[in-house]
Amino acid sequence: MHRHEHDENSAPNQARTVKPTDPDAHLAQGVEGAEPPLETEGADDGRRDTTAAGIRSIYETVHFGVKEMGPRRATLTLLKLNQKDGFDCPSCAWPDPDGHRKHAEFCENGAKAVAAEATTKRLTPEIFAQHPIPDLLEWRDVDLDGLGRITHPMIRRRGSDRYEAIEWSEAFALLGEHLRGLASPNEAVFYTSGRASNEAAFLYGLFARQYGTNNLPDCSNMCHESSGTGLSEVIGFGKATVRIEDFAAADAIFIIGQNPGTCHPRMLTELQKAVHNGCRIVSINPLKETGLMRFENPQKALDLLGAATHLACLFVPVRINGDVAVLKGIMKEMLEADERGGGRVLAHDFIAHHTEGFDAFAADIRAESWDRIIEESGVSRDLIRQAAEVAITSERMICCWAMGITQHKNGVANVQSIVDMALLRGQIGRRGAGVAPIRGHSNVQGDRTVGIWEKMSPEFMAGLAKEFNFSPPEKHGYDTVCAIEAMHRGTVQVFVGLGGNFLAATPDTNYTSEAVHRCALTVQISTKLNRGHLVTGRQALILPCLGRTEIDSRPGGPQFVTVEDTTGVVHMSRGVLPPASEQLLSEPAIIAGMAKATLGDRTTVDWDALTDDYDGIREHIEHVVPGFTQYNVRVRQPGGFYLPNAPYQGKFNTPSRRALFTAHPIPHHELAADQLLLMTIRSHDQFNTTVYAENDRYRGIANGRRVLFLNQIDMERLGLARDQWVDIVSHFESETRRAARFKLVPYDIPPRCAAAYFPETNVLVPIRSVADKSNQPVSKSIVVSLEACASRGD
Repeated sequence: MHRHEHDENSAPNQARTVKPTDPDAHLAQGVEGAEPPLETEGADDGRRDTTAAGIRSIYETVHFGVKEMGPRRATLTLLKLNQKDGFDCPSCAWPDPDGHRKHAEFCENGAKAVAAEATTKRLTPEIFAQHPIPDLLEWRDVDLDGLGRITHPMIRRRGSDRYEAIEWSEAFALLGEHLRGLASPNEAVFYTSGRASNEAAFLYGLFARQYGTNNLPDCSNMCHESSGTGLSEVIGFGKATVRIEDFAAADAIFIIGQNPGTCHPRMLTELQKAVHNGCRIVSINPLKETGLMRFENPQKALDLLGAATHLACLFVPVRINGDVAVLKGIMKEMLEADERGGGRVLAHDFIAHHTEGFDAFAADIRAESWDRIIEESGVSRDLIRQAAEVAITSERMICCWAMGITQHKNGVANVQSIVDMALLRGQIGRRGAGVAPIRGHSNVQGDRTVGIWEKMSPEFMAGLAKEFNFSPPEKHGYDTVCAIEAMHRGTVQVFVGLGGNFLAATPDTNYTSEAVHRCALTVQISTKLNRGHLVTGRQALILPCLGRTEIDSRPGGPQFVTVEDTTGVVHMSRGVLPPASEQLLSEPAIIAGMAKATLGDRTTVDWDALTDDYDGIREHIEHVVPGFTQYNVRVRQPGGFYLPNAPYQGKFNTPSRRALFTAHPIPHHELAADQLLLMTIRSHDQFNTTVYAENDRYRGIANGRRVLFLNQIDMERLGLARDQWVDIVSHFESETRRAARFKLVPYDIPPRCAAAYFPETNVLVPIRSVADKSNQPVSKSIVVSLEACASRGD
């Protein structure tokens, strides 16, 4: 469990003033530019689509693809997306079909991610020279992304207000000089996004550890850290226990705290198959999302003619963070039904031989009052009974979830409560059944598998030491939250980011931007410009890399990389487009350049050989990481291979070799009369922190993002009106934070709950508000109040 190392003399909610003597004061200014610019007109209410995908999705895919790539380039590129001889989608981690694949094996959002990367627009040094950083900070995120692919390595020198081109050799030398000059290797942080390949991630971790630190935070710290922590404790495995074909075989699927229509659209195809096979789908979520209402499969003619599939048969509108309460209610119904039925409901033989802790768990469930369950969940007893009936009668049940479960103080408890429900009827370790955290970035799971974590297992570290004949550091490193706090204290001076948009993805935007600004050097390995490149350390480098779509030619010939999807399939990804610039390097080549410039004679690794032919990297992974036997052979097989998955086979690698039942208290949020519980959400025209357009047709929003979804009852109770502008103020302990100017939109959301888009509302998430055990930021249960503001931005 992490301990916070917060600066007691500097409360994170207070704005800070940069001293006038600081030559970079114009880039800090209380870090105002860290937040996206305010809107003065706000979002127009558009027509809310009540059917997911369909003809509209085809139109959006074609329109965006042609706009960014042109018709011929778009066609050739998309037809290679998610194909066995093509490249892996750079967006979500939903698995590809094991067998036959369609010619168009992608969704609208995946196509937009590809088009954004494969755009023909170029961000050259000349364009950088025309735009000072303070000016770029005034741009909207969608406009920054619209500048196109970065073509050259760039530097922002100390005291300068803009980026300029730099040679690769000088950039590597500058980083090496800074790293060698630190008093301790732990004064550097090496962050990773989920886009990096297995090969890049393994080299990156090797470089950091040979340098001397385990400071390897990643984006998983902010999305599914609670899943990995919770699952590892109770089933001995931190990943999904199902394969893609299990969805079609399931007769019940519970989708909890997840919006697949926007975040994992290809999942809808598997859900449609399941429904056609008689499966019942239950959605437990504060919002009734379009993606689970009706689905028109874009690849089925009848669907496009109006024969949409109704996916969820039951919507359970739980209050924000009422999941433990509603799950306890469902399980209480299951226990009571078992008692009434003479023990014929629960899987007693499975419980007796494959689990432990049932008696204490059952006693806790029986002792929970229905009044408390209903009050804290916000769900009626009748709806809970209906959901329980689905679970009771299911022989093959899958439970899946996303960040609506993990990003709470009790995120680990949420995950383990889901596992409890699955264990009651033995729904792990057989066909069509299991639990599945659905990952949100294409290789975030693979990066962790090959070593990107601040506290890898002793077995991994021993294998790495033996393979490369060195002594890795033993002390655990910083996760994302602890890294930000260390930068803020000034005890981390160099930040290196392998992909992603660290500033926009992290909590407490102003605090984080101050932390970044206190670094001596910040380095971003990127394809496109984002706000994280504009709030920097005293010096900053942008090192442009090849994208997933691009051909990677090395001295050893054309290379491919590998990734791992959410069900543990490792497969190859080979780009098909010429690089956006001759100046671009692959991620492995950039990492090797950094390592050579930093480590010098301290390393015996032949970095050049490894980046000339990635087979060499994969051979090392095979020797260090279990499950990668004959890596280079098996990954060349069409579709790749599955990694070992003990729970899939009914085995639990816990100390007792049994799955654990756990009992958790129902969380309670004490809200003042004027307070609400806010969750951050993603719009449909958005992938993680990347905004493709300022629309969300599944929620009826067009031409803006600073909107606050609120129950009409709460609007009337608080004396507020539709389209009114408000400031959102968050409350944590004695601290307050403010997000300015959001337009009120009445919406079907439980009373005392509210929702708004991230990253605009990340400024409200306190750096010290984290999940128990996992230290994951709490972005889905933020206590807020609203203050009316002027109708215009003046």
